[in-house]
This record gives sequence, structure tokens and C-alpha cells, in this order.
Amino acid sequence: MKHPFHLKPLVLIFCFVIGLNVSAQIKPGIYTSDLDNVIHELKITDDYMIHSIYEKTPARFIKTEGGFYTIEDSELRVKLEFNSNYSGDTISSLSIPFTIKNDQLILGTTPKLIFDKSKAKKQDLDGQWLFATRGPDSGQERRGEKSARKTLKFLKDGKFQWIAYNTDTFEFHGTGGGTFTSNNGNYTENIEYFSKDNSRVGATLKFQYELKNDDWHHTGNNSKGEPMYEIWSKR
Repeated sequence: MKHPFHLKPLVLIFCFVIGLNVSAQIKPGIYTSDLDNVIHELKITDDYMIHSIYEKTPARFIKTEGGFYTIEDSELRVKLEFNSNYSGDTISSLSIPFTIKNDQLILGTTPKLIFDKSKAKKQDLDGQWLFATRGPDSGQERRGEKSARKTLKFLKDGKFQWIAYNTDTFEFHGTGGGTFTSNNGNYTENIEYFSKDNSRVGATLKFQYELKNDDWHHTGNNSKGEPMYEIWSKR
């Protein structure tokens, strides 16, 4: 009969490997870094991330980029779906060294960015949504994952962002984001950045919503005060 101590080295190695794998994962959520009035905001799921940069005072949108990611050798490797600066820098992928220390996410960029994770805040509309069609739904053709022209809405932990882009041409058509609430059919957006018009920052927009299967029926008035009815599909 083998003595139990013969198993100890294997157990230690196994635990060490597990520890490395756990430390290399990034918890889904919203991460923020404030660098001299320049806000860097990361929205992260298990396989998708968005990095947006803007100034608070005076309000000025700077940049957004995002796409599907993997983690390899302590690097965040992102295949971008959109890059608001693509016409100038032609960047379509990222490899960013990172570490996690004391619940902070540290990106090895220049300059180094230290992100704090926001408190989790679950709400009805959390998730990623792709614009499908104008309502009401009468069986009309829809846009979706197979369409190169996409408008994505990302909502998590009280933060929202929409991005309009083309995955074939990398054309960027605009973005906006900020905080949101969704409760009992009422959806409210508070704008913190808007690529097309910085003067819109600070505005509050109120809508109604209804969830039908994997569709979000979004109604109310748009930023111009015009009636709208949009249908978004869960990604």
C-alpha cells in the first residue's frame, strides 16, 4: 500500500496550476480608471470587452474600441469589431499585458492604467443587444449577427453604451454611453459621452421597455424628441 505522502507533490502542483489559471481570469463587470480628468472605462464579459475614453469637464469624447477577446500568457488579446480611430491608426487587434492585484485590474499600456471594478448592480436589461428592426414586429427582415452593419448596446452594472459600426469595412458610425436604470418597464439613460455631439452630455432620456422572449421592445422619444419604436435582440 502506497503511503499518502506520495500524493502531496502532485496535489501541490495541481493546486498551483489552478491558482495560476484563476489569477489569469478577469471578472466580468465595469472597470474605471480616472487619469487627470480622462476617464477610461472597460466593459467586460467572459469573452467580450469595450474600452471607451472620454473627458468629464469639459465633456469630450475621445475614443472607443471593442471586440471578442481571449487571455494568453497574461495578455488580453482582442480581435476588434470596431475602433473609432480606425481611419487614422488602422488597428484591428490588441495585445495588452495585464495583472490583477488587490481587486484592481492593471493594464500594461503607456501610460499604465489601474482600473477599479464597479459594484455589481443587476437590472432587467443587462446584457448585449443587437439592433434588429423598427417596431412593431410584423415579420419584417431583421439585422443580426450575420449582418456586417451592426448597432450594439451593452448594459451592465448600471452602465450602458451603444455603438454603430460595420465589421466588413471597419467604418465607425457613432457611440454614446453613461448610466442607466431599468425597472418595471421604465428605462432611463443619463448621457456621459456622445461621439457626435459633446453638448448632449448631461441629458436624461426616458423610455419604456418590454421583454418578449429574446427581444427588447424599446419605445419612447429619441434624442431629437421624435417618437421611436425599436426592437433589439439578445446577442
